[in-house]
Amino acid sequence: MRYVMKQKLFAFGDDFMIQDAEGRDVYFVDGKAFSFGDQLAFKDLDGNELAFIKQKVFSWGPTYEIHRDGAVVAVVKKKLFTLLHHRFTVDVPGPDDLEAEGDFLDHEYTFTRGGREVASVSKRWFSWTDTYGVDIAANEDDLLILASTIVVDMACHPDKADR
Repeated sequence: MRYVMKQKLFAFGDDFMIQDAEGRDVYFVDGKAFSFGDQLAFKDLDGNELAFIKQKVFSWGPTYEIHRDGAVVAVVKKKLFTLLHHRFTVDVPGPDDLEAEGDFLDHEYTFTRGGREVASVSKRWFSWTDTYGVDIAANEDDLLILASTIVVDMACHPDKADR
């Protein structure tokens, strides 16, 4: 499945609109402007909260929790000691952890599970600076990967919320 993520330029907090491959709005991510640490509500178009992203403020390196139905379903953490490039882990319960690796500053990276690519993120097809595509393989948790993509964006570009 292909999605297009657009960050709203003039918003209080990190707000994103997510569209499907046909250009239809499917999700809205509402960033809380005045919170201690980043907090975002991932919603469907009817306003139902599907997931909640919360930054762990007192942690060693950028760390975020993704919640669904009040429970933590993943912890996304930037690895601090890597040579020449950045890496993120998406720790989910059980053996299905994801890893994100690539050029995060230019929004060109992939998510892998056990060495197999499950999603790719790319800005190369879009002219707007805060718009990029996310291609997710079949039978993957689209919501988890989209939420993780937003976390990577916030961790790699923390100054964008200050606009």
